[in-house]
Amino acid sequence: QFSFQENGWGSALAERLVRKCDVVNRGVSGYNTRWAKLILPRLITRSTSAESTVVVTIFFGANDSALKDLNPKQHVPLEEYSANLKSMIQYLKSVDITEDRIILITPPPLQESAWEKECLAKGDKLNRRNATTGEYAQACVQVARDCGTDVLDLWTLMQKDEDFSSYLSDGLHLSTKGNSFLAAQLWSRLEKKLSALPSLLPYWRDVDHTNPEASLL
Repeated sequence: QFSFQENGWGSALAERLVRKCDVVNRGVSGYNTRWAKLILPRLITRSTSAESTVVVTIFFGANDSALKDLNPKQHVPLEEYSANLKSMIQYLKSVDITEDRIILITPPPLQESAWEKECLAKGDKLNRRNATTGEYAQACVQVARDCGTDVLDLWTLMQKDEDFSSYLSDGLHLSTKGNSFLAAQLWSRLEKKLSALPSLLPYWRDVDHTNPEASLL
């Protein structure tokens, strides 16, 4: 949901793709795969026109991997998380969005000390662990292998930087730098798919001002 905030990764991709295609945000803050699986058919239907869908990203795990004892509402067991991702992929395929147009994104790493401060400020204990999030990230990568989709392993890529905390605004959610990182990583996977898309409508200098109908209709 936050991807379309100022400096968000969704808005960055939308800017790159102006007059190529629309970037549609259907992320919902706080949701997990158990809930997403249920609402997906409402968000993407056969009548959405699979032919015009270039890519669908599925980005879950940060909430599913919340610790069961401390955050039972968002927690989803690891095996169910994998099954839910597979179910969403199968649904997309059933409405003719093929696996080569699906990109799974793993949860980013968790910076525990920063997130613990956020939890304590609300009177809660630290309700996530980076090692646990990593297990969900690995499961996401495995689902992509099993189902033949692309995957962006954000958890691993971000931790190649020893101080990955700069990618996160509060230990959990992406900072401006983290959004830029995700946008760049996604663009490296999307550029080939999207490079052949024609521009929508001609450049203004190319419009025949004496007979615009000839250029625009």
